[in-house]
Amino acid sequence: MRSASNTELIATNVTWLQQALELIGRLDDAAFVSAPKDLARHRVGSHLRHILEFYECFLDGVASSRIDYDARKRDETVEKSRFAAIERIHLLIRRLEENPRVHEDAVLYIRMEDAPAWLPSSIGRELQVLSSHTIHHFALIAVTLTLHGIEVDPDFGMSPSTIRFNAARASEAA
Repeated sequence: MRSASNTELIATNVTWLQQALELIGRLDDAAFVSAPKDLARHRVGSHLRHILEFYECFLDGVASSRIDYDARKRDETVEKSRFAAIERIHLLIRRLEENPRVHEDAVLYIRMEDAPAWLPSSIGRELQVLSSHTIHHFALIAVTLTLHGIEVDPDFGMSPSTIRFNAARASEAA
């Protein structure tokens, strides 16, 4: 059975992936693959690869109802090539939108962080986790780009609830 909330969560995740496409399109290769001084692990490409591999684990496991987020492929091609990242994002968007199972309200079992057991979850809950995880890494990407001297939209990497809170506070102050 199709879940309306899953449809909304899919749309939210697609929006984040489209934002990633837009961001990649604004960057040159150096900004994508290099780290700011003294922050060797913080590269836009590596954060983006990490985000995309979580989506892949989800989509690869949804058919069997078992998702192992530790089983990421860690494909360095995606973190070193904007073209490869763009291709992967387009593929993930299609998979999210077209996979009928993702639209269902179903129980899943999740494993991550070397957990010794499979923990129960649901497709909707995991779509929410993917959204939050993506926003978290977008915030790290925003910091990385700022340290590179690249201007980033102030709302990029900010939780939608925080954006709404800030807007409400600004309208109250006005």
